[in-house]
Amino acid sequence: MQSTLQGTSIIGAGRGSLTEACGQAVNPATDEPLAPVYQAASADEISRALELAGAAFPAYRALPGARRADFLRAIAVAIEARADVLAERTPLETGLPEARVRGETARTTGQLRMFAGLIESDAWADPRIELADAARQPLPKPDLRSMQVPLGPVAVFCAGNFPLAFSVAGGDTASALAAGCPVVVVAHHSHPGTAEIVGEAVAEAAASCGMPEGVFSLLFGGGRKVGRAVVDSPVIQAVGFTGSRAGGTALMRQAAARPQPIPVYAEMSAVNPVVILPGTVADAAASTALAEAFFGSLTLGCGQFCTNPGLVFLPDDAGDGFLDHLAALVGKATPGVMLNPSIGRAYHDAVEAVAARPGVVVAARAGASPAPNTGAPVVFTVDAAAFAADAALQQEMFGPACLVVRGDRAAIDAAIGTLEGQLTASIHGTEAELANHSDLVARLTGLAGRIVFNGFPTGVEVCASMVHGGPWPAT
Repeated sequence: MQSTLQGTSIIGAGRGSLTEACGQAVNPATDEPLAPVYQAASADEISRALELAGAAFPAYRALPGARRADFLRAIAVAIEARADVLAERTPLETGLPEARVRGETARTTGQLRMFAGLIESDAWADPRIELADAARQPLPKPDLRSMQVPLGPVAVFCAGNFPLAFSVAGGDTASALAAGCPVVVVAHHSHPGTAEIVGEAVAEAAASCGMPEGVFSLLFGGGRKVGRAVVDSPVIQAVGFTGSRAGGTALMRQAAARPQPIPVYAEMSAVNPVVILPGTVADAAASTALAEAFFGSLTLGCGQFCTNPGLVFLPDDAGDGFLDHLAALVGKATPGVMLNPSIGRAYHDAVEAVAARPGVVVAARAGASPAPNTGAPVVFTVDAAAFAADAALQQEMFGPACLVVRGDRAAIDAAIGTLEGQLTASIHGTEAELANHSDLVARLTGLAGRIVFNGFPTGVEVCASMVHGGPWPAT
């Protein structure tokens, strides 16, 4: 299927107008702008999208789960019909390879079908029925019923690092639509063409399935103007966001300041600590294998996954081989293209900020690239006591960089005790070590949404038992 990009918002069954240019995508590998120039949704168009969403809610929430499931599956089919178009456009906007884009397309359609299967029965609504008992003493028992119900129209902000799986038709949109909530999506400025292609697929599915017109809209123009107007609207009853801590906390403050505060479901930042116990680096072969596996997780997607491991706790009496081999891999690595120029600048600034902290040593750094918007892998080391005393060392370096914290068991335990909430925490140890470190496992369980044993956090399985969240500020 071919797609001619118009550069305008999708407002229910209609399109926005050519009113106010708000920029265009830039190829991060070349710094070349990509046509078309996108148009910001006007105040009237934003109001129209919100009005349609509010009007659609009563009818959409009343549809049986099977109808909404058909809609989600139709979205998946419409996206798959555009897979070749996405494989051509998305790499130009993001620097991601075609294989990654095709894989993420499949993940996106898989998420939609997973939610479709979930809502074909009423089990997701957690219905609870307490039957009346008129003969109960000393007072009769009334008949009571409860179940989960949709909140209302939801605002979804697209993620910069997942242009498909966490964007227009990603997990937030899929779950909202599954629950019976219309969605107003705010596109991300760095991949607007991808957003428009997927938005057209959702709009096509809505029309073919006879959904209420306002069940879906896609607005261009960015979060500061369009996003603020959407979140301030009394029509919107919840917000989904994946991005920076600064962006997420700004949305939380805005949502809390409304006359009627609303929830913000935000995934914001994590360094995803990895704790290595001595037994897993006891010999050269084990150290080498573990370092190679860690390096693969660290540099996957140029370190731009929310679950890339950016922090390692390594015993100072058994980890030299691991660190030496990791440093050798990093020193020979090739810088990768970052998702967009702003992410590239933020990564450079974060790396330089960590390098300037007291006690931090550069263990290895890949050579710079003359190409624009690249991120060179780097590994730092610091003493556990210095880490525990410096909260700035917990800041996320969004890219292929990690900080290795070294010390004895007591110093590492103290350093772990200073950590913020995380999406994931990984523990590498022998069976005997894991059994003897139950206190560490319990501590990390309270710290992170997902615990990984003898593995790495990159790779989020889409299934009912997967937790992709964690304590503040992870979500």
